[in-house]
Amino acid sequence: MNSPVKVSFHSGVGSVTGANFLLETQKGTQVLIDCGLIQGERVAMQENHQPFVYDRTSISALIITHAHLDHVGRIPKLVKEGYTGPIYSTPETRELAELVLTDAVSILAMEARQQSIDPLYEFKDAGHILGSAMVEVTVKGETDTKVLFTGDLGNSPAPLLRDSESVGDVDYLVIESVYGDRNHESREQRSAVFKKAITDTIARGGTLVIPAFSLDRTQVLLYELNNLVERKEIPSVPVYIDSPMATKATEIYRSGKGLFNDAIQEQIARGDDIFHFPRLQYTISQNESRDIDHMKGAKIILAGSGMSVGGRVLAHEEKYLPHAENTILLVGYQSVGSFGRRLADGAKNVKLHGRELEIKAKVMTLYGYSAHRDSDHLLETVSTATKRLKKVFVVMGEPGASMHFAQRINDELGIKALMPEKDKVYELK
Repeated sequence: MNSPVKVSFHSGVGSVTGANFLLETQKGTQVLIDCGLIQGERVAMQENHQPFVYDRTSISALIITHAHLDHVGRIPKLVKEGYTGPIYSTPETRELAELVLTDAVSILAMEARQQSIDPLYEFKDAGHILGSAMVEVTVKGETDTKVLFTGDLGNSPAPLLRDSESVGDVDYLVIESVYGDRNHESREQRSAVFKKAITDTIARGGTLVIPAFSLDRTQVLLYELNNLVERKEIPSVPVYIDSPMATKATEIYRSGKGLFNDAIQEQIARGDDIFHFPRLQYTISQNESRDIDHMKGAKIILAGSGMSVGGRVLAHEEKYLPHAENTILLVGYQSVGSFGRRLADGAKNVKLHGRELEIKAKVMTLYGYSAHRDSDHLLETVSTATKRLKKVFVVMGEPGASMHFAQRINDELGIKALMPEKDKVYELK
């Protein structure tokens, strides 16, 4: 009898970031799924510099689910340490990954100062960001073994992108669990809260600062703002996209409109530029960024990074956090140890750029705009598998979220599920 297929999880277990999973076939062929950066945690820098525990030269192929830094950020390190094989992704992921990795070089430097393969694979739409994909690997043997790696799953139905595809006919499932223990607001609720945050801040004459991920989150919020402006549901104020990376990503989204859902494609076909409206400005240079804070009156600023761990948003937070007329709106997951997490957890005083700041601005969280599925919809995703599914590995979540979701799968669907241990090898029989 042939030796079993094996899977091991080298980061991305017990934490939300750092996807890095290794699949070994019956013939010894090794396929790596994602090679992401560990982010946010205090030990992240040290962990990212640790050598990989597996032999990089023995890996036959690397398959990337999508272009977020926590799924692609350690690819240069992998190559530097000896990997010379092919890297597979969707075309959009390849284009966005080049942008993401180029942008990451300066951020990581700043933090530092402080061949052919046996398996067959198929991409399925994950609905997370433009070009994101689930990876289904079929390992040929006496009986085929199918393993599906979800990467990150989109919060379908999403404003821009198509819905995630179903799990289908697989033996094993490796699924994310960022929001494995909680649900999002409904689309109606999130839109109402977003609109109220804008109108209330403008009424106070304040500035609304939104730390926003450059990929997908900025484009979704631009689309929402475009609709609010066109319907005249919010007052006319300057809106700044203060992120060169988000600006470039928006152009990639424009060119990838074929991946948008039918409703958005119809809206564009009617002549609506969903990423442009009156008084919207894309600021590229540092001087343009600094000039924003000299502009008097109400305004809206979208800037990276989404977790406030770097980027231009920190300068805006330093200026606007101490003043009660302003609002900081957190619209995505905030990793443990990040500045954004401190704000989300209700900190009253913070230190930023060497300054002690008393927080007087209103800090709001709105997770309904997350590009990740919530607990109920993650469970719904697992339920789309056929009876062939034997086991589910729950990854890419904080321990509480991953264990809670694994328990839900066990209890509500009757499918064996677990949060795997880091670096442990699991035989897929």
